[in-house]
Amino acid sequence: MEASHRIQINDTTLRDGEQAPGVVFTLAEKVAIARELAETGVDEIEAGTPAMGDEEVEGIAAIVGQNLRPRVTAWCRLNEADVDAALRAGVKHVNISAPMSRLQMRVKLKAEPDEVAARVTRVIGYARDKGLEVALGGEDSSRADLRDIGLIAGAAAKLGVFRFRFADTLGLLDPFSTYEYIKRLRDETDLPVEFHGHNDLGLATANTLAAIRAGASHASVTVLGLGERAGNAPLEEIAVALPRTADARSGVDPTRLMRLCELVAHASRDSIPRAKPIVGADIFTHESGIHVAGLLTDVRTYQGLDPALLGRSHKVVIGKHSGLAAVRSVCAAIGLDLDHPTAAAVLSRVKNIAKMTKTLVPDARVRRVAREEIARRQGEEAGANARVQPEMRLQP
Repeated sequence: MEASHRIQINDTTLRDGEQAPGVVFTLAEKVAIARELAETGVDEIEAGTPAMGDEEVEGIAAIVGQNLRPRVTAWCRLNEADVDAALRAGVKHVNISAPMSRLQMRVKLKAEPDEVAARVTRVIGYARDKGLEVALGGEDSSRADLRDIGLIAGAAAKLGVFRFRFADTLGLLDPFSTYEYIKRLRDETDLPVEFHGHNDLGLATANTLAAIRAGASHASVTVLGLGERAGNAPLEEIAVALPRTADARSGVDPTRLMRLCELVAHASRDSIPRAKPIVGADIFTHESGIHVAGLLTDVRTYQGLDPALLGRSHKVVIGKHSGLAAVRSVCAAIGLDLDHPTAAAVLSRVKNIAKMTKTLVPDARVRRVAREEIARRQGEEAGANARVQPEMRLQP
């Protein structure tokens, strides 16, 4: 049965993702990532921060010039100069960010909530007069009084903003508090809510899904969770988890996620961890003897996510924890049919190899060991037969 409602996937790899320490995307890489994001099926691409300068403006403009299907937005601070820079980049949509917690209001703007609401009215009014569609970003929303958010979001709503971003800027929330925050936020504003979660506690994915269950209609994500400090909610995790955990769906094509993640990993000069959910090399790889025996009978025994959904397949590998079923399967793939004693001997040898090398044993080596055991056993049988023959001739 199809999930009941459609969630918008808003990707900020090119903005928040590039803010990860040491990450720099070239212009060509930015365009390539944007094009792949579009092909993968995201709904919005936050392409950068125009206030960073002419080079950033050029990069955003290059993405706008691709005429991609997703909405292309620019991120702006709460001032007119940032809006002007976004206009130079050629975007039609902007995310204008304002602090929501009183701590950040006082530190960053030296202002109180009513003053921030007035400034939001002024800057968003300026952007709207320039013909821009505006989303209001609520920085540090998770440490804010929801009444302050209601005041500021209400001022923005009067100017026709199309969305409010609830940002867990410091990654402080858990799924339970996230759910409650978003539920209560729906009482403070009628604006569609986007959840932007950071991963400092390792909960960005869970928090984003909880926000969606509570009524958020947009998920702010990055490819591989790339971003400041511990990063953000990973696009690939949210897209695949939505229908399983939040009764929701996105427009993302799961079979393109691997290609997209590899592109971003290469551009950020990093590698994808082998155990990374959804796109890690090992997530459909099985070594444990108990697991493999079950999988070879019915793959659902130890595999809850169908690898075919992602254009992948499961893989059996041989190592210290393997069992007879795995050894027999690897050998049967090339027509080597092992009886129980031979399979047991092969398993014993490959386990010792795995322990000595502290790694997996390649299939080719397992098969070589199997051939050696088959030959050894055939030799033993031939020798035994040779000893039996003279005795038979001596019989009257």
